[in-house]
Amino acid sequence: MRTILIIDDEIKLRTLLSRILSMENFQVVQAEDCKSAMRILGQTPEIDVVLCDVKMPDGNGVALTKDIKQKYPFIEVILLTAYGNIADGVQAMKNGAFDYIIKGDDNNKIIPLLNQAFENVERKRNANTAKKGQNTDYSNLVIGTSEALKKNLSLAEKVAKTSTSVLLTGETGTGKEIFARFIHQMSSRVIKSFVAINCSAFSKDLLEGELFGHRAGAFTGAVKEQKGLIEEADKGTLFLDEIGEMPIELQPKILRVLETGEFLKIGETRPTKVDIRVISATNRNLQDEIARGNFREDLYFRLSVFNIKLPSLKERKDDIPLFINYFMSKFSGKENLSVSKSALDALINYFWPGNIRELKNVIERSSILMDSEELQLEDLPYEIQQYNLNLSMKETEAAPLSMASVEKLHIQKVLRHVSGNKTEAARLLGIGIATLYRKIEEYKLKP
Repeated sequence: MRTILIIDDEIKLRTLLSRILSMENFQVVQAEDCKSAMRILGQTPEIDVVLCDVKMPDGNGVALTKDIKQKYPFIEVILLTAYGNIADGVQAMKNGAFDYIIKGDDNNKIIPLLNQAFENVERKRNANTAKKGQNTDYSNLVIGTSEALKKNLSLAEKVAKTSTSVLLTGETGTGKEIFARFIHQMSSRVIKSFVAINCSAFSKDLLEGELFGHRAGAFTGAVKEQKGLIEEADKGTLFLDEIGEMPIELQPKILRVLETGEFLKIGETRPTKVDIRVISATNRNLQDEIARGNFREDLYFRLSVFNIKLPSLKERKDDIPLFINYFMSKFSGKENLSVSKSALDALINYFWPGNIRELKNVIERSSILMDSEELQLEDLPYEIQQYNLNLSMKETEAAPLSMASVEKLHIQKVLRHVSGNKTEAARLLGIGIATLYRKIEEYKLKP
């Protein structure tokens, strides 16, 4: 759950903001002054974003921002003020504020701004994990003994010894990022950073800023130079997830990085040199996107020097019991759990449109519902039980649904599960928000 701390001495405003944000599926914590805010931050580690008034009874939000960023560098602070002040705004950004907005005039900006702040927190945590968590053994997370997986692991080990660009293709939820991390770990670049970004999670301008960074003064609010993810990945690996969603305008800039090892920061005139290995991933057919004019053919050839197609879970039925055991142990914290034959058969027979990611979510939910040490059929989601029943009644019949119908039903199910919250639905489905909107329009789903 995304958690926000609201700091404001006006209880009516705090309450109103809390209601609005709760309706958007944010978890909200409140503080009435600077002292109580710092106490709450120390007691509530899940807080990632602070929404703070500038004028407080025991201090100033601009100064408080500096204290928060020094003690909790991953937390993003958004300042609210009743009266805009250029000097305060500049100092707030110097102190590390994510943004500085005026109450009332910018109400329509708050929700998108909060989403951007949470994305920034996640990016920084991922980058930090990449720098400090190099001992994670991703070979242990590439689970399975199927022939399809063995073939891919062999390819990954061979290409890892080079700096060749790798394109990972396959359906959503097949574990492309885990595979990318595995390649990085098996390479000589493992001592440097693995930096990942989802190209569908940002608008064009935000994605450009995240990738290339900017110099001080490049635009309003750019009070200090910021490194982009490309520079963060120097001597390491840059993972571009959902590369098929990258805006066409940015593609030449990525192509230049691949061809010359140079890029321009926003507002800069002198190029920065980097030595990076690029691994990209997509569930789209990029050649179809080229034909539609959505993707550059020259970039495709640069990215796909070495292509690895990850098999769907339907192609790895033998690996399903291994995933079940792994996820049950992970989510229950117990080692000696078992699965009934009826539950195992249902899980193996299911068509898994969301692949490994969907199986993981199913086991997490079912582990909570288990009343014994054995996973039962009735612990599984209704749609899996129903599918198993239909299969047993019509063993000789062809599957009654097309893949498009299955995908439509699955998206409907997830949207119902999150009460229509499209950001959360896109996260659970493992796709970009733009992709989700396109699917909603394509299948004419009710908002």
